[in-house]
Amino acid sequence: MNTAEKNRYVVPGLERGLRLLQLFNRQQRTLGAPEIAKALGVPRSTVFRILQTLEVLEFVERSANGNYQLGPAVLRVGFEYLASLEITDMAGPIMQRLRDRTGYAAQLSVRDGREAVVVLKTSATSAFASSVQVGTRFPVHATAYGRALLSGMSASDLRKLFPEARLPGASVNTPRSVAALARLIEQDRARGCVVSESFFERNISAVVAPVHDQNGAVAAAMGITVQQPSFDPALREQLVAMVCKAAAELSHRMNYRPAIQAA
Repeated sequence: MNTAEKNRYVVPGLERGLRLLQLFNRQQRTLGAPEIAKALGVPRSTVFRILQTLEVLEFVERSANGNYQLGPAVLRVGFEYLASLEITDMAGPIMQRLRDRTGYAAQLSVRDGREAVVVLKTSATSAFASSVQVGTRFPVHATAYGRALLSGMSASDLRKLFPEARLPGASVNTPRSVAALARLIEQDRARGCVVSESFFERNISAVVAPVHDQNGAVAAAMGITVQQPSFDPALREQLVAMVCKAAAELSHRMNYRPAIQAA
């Protein structure tokens, strides 16, 4: 079925409702009906009816300032989706062991377009309480988990994902071009994982490795997060070995079998 045939079956009201929900993000947590009408390019009366429907179903609710914000039904749907991912079931025990062996918080992320989404987390055994929760999103080009998720992409695939000449800046270390990002990813591939020391956030370091599925594609990124600006060299190599081993174990459970290199 081609695009034109698919469009014949699109329900306009449902499409507008879903597009409306997609307007909310970390920068726009609340929106008024006039803003929504302008963004969607539809009359306010139409937006009002959509909002009323979504409010009844608890997908949106009124905020303190009288505007609208996402409601609890969005969270329920999100967690049901995360719970349905087979990879989280397989990753749980592996991540707990990784957390216990390192003493640091372990996380599993998957890619959603240009964002890395945390789908599973095991808290650290130390006093450090990470602000990262399941559902937290990060830009893939600017973070260790994101770079691990991009590690299976070719240069041409990266250019398709980031067609702009200059990449959005998230920190002073963010690569600002696809070429610079590709160079970092090539270094990550050579090492087998991503080591991030105060790269995205000051005083936060991470070691992250890609997880492969049965087809060899990067399905997720698994790693540990540490509240310190950098690693002692000896500790860094120990953590790299442990994270890579954990990611390889999850990849194996997903029926990934790396090709044996010829001598």
